[in-house]
Amino acid sequence: MTQWFKLIANSSNFQNFITLVILCAGVLVGVETYPDIVARHHGLLHLLDQSVLWIFVAEIVVKMGAEGSKPWNYFRDGWNVFDFLIVAACFMPISSQYVTVLRLARLLRVLKLVRALPKLQILVSALLKSIPSMAYVSVLLVLLFYVYGVAAVFIFGKNDPVHFGTLQISMLSLFRIVTLEDWTDIMYINMFGCDQYGYASNEALCTSPDALPVVSPLFFVTFVLFGTMIILNLFIGVIMTGMDEAQRESADSEYAEAIERGSAPSVEHELVELQNQLADLQKVLARVARRAARADSSPPAVPAE
Repeated sequence: MTQWFKLIANSSNFQNFITLVILCAGVLVGVETYPDIVARHHGLLHLLDQSVLWIFVAEIVVKMGAEGSKPWNYFRDGWNVFDFLIVAACFMPISSQYVTVLRLARLLRVLKLVRALPKLQILVSALLKSIPSMAYVSVLLVLLFYVYGVAAVFIFGKNDPVHFGTLQISMLSLFRIVTLEDWTDIMYINMFGCDQYGYASNEALCTSPDALPVVSPLFFVTFVLFGTMIILNLFIGVIMTGMDEAQRESADSEYAEAIERGSAPSVEHELVELQNQLADLQKVLARVARRAARADSSPPAVPAE
């Protein structure tokens, strides 16, 4: 029986079928956002939803059965625990007043698509591995926001109280600037003064206009360069490093699974492949060497008179 469960669990047809069911579950959740369709086809939608749920239960049974006499090994894989929790949430005894919670639990079944597609697993693993390093980059970003936020209150607070009246509002405005959302408008307010730009409907708030045509561009341009160009690239670099680590771990996991199935290439086979590659490389180097020797031995061209 265990071999039968393993055969099903490792079958590509079974995995493709589960992926298709996950997609259908996502479509069903989307359809439920249309009250008219739910009212007309409530019975059919409920039947399909229950069918999807029991298919996921069958998937868990098959994978636990594939572990043989140690079904608890199923929970050693974090993705399996993720799948189990999503399915278990749909069986929670939730009363009608908490039906939204049940709908959200059913919505989580769409996330099983991450488990079904190995490439998505690599992306999620890369993000998870990047979190510790991203935390340090986030600390650097917070320090940048704090320094610039305090400076902005001192420099622009009187001229532009809407954006830099307090420290918390100043940091929120800096977040808007770092997303490049109309950041030039904030810069122009402090370049030309609130009495000349930006406060047309808030004249009562413009009590101390002060134009800073040099300081304002220097402040905002440097903040955009540091906050958007440099910090963002640090985040990208951290994620790319996590991606490389996740891909290496995925390759190692696939190789270990191949060894367990007995389909992994043996060491002797890999050595033969390496020797063949070295032989091909030596042939290429020999051809290059012969061409270089012929070029050196050829007589020099005689210039035309």
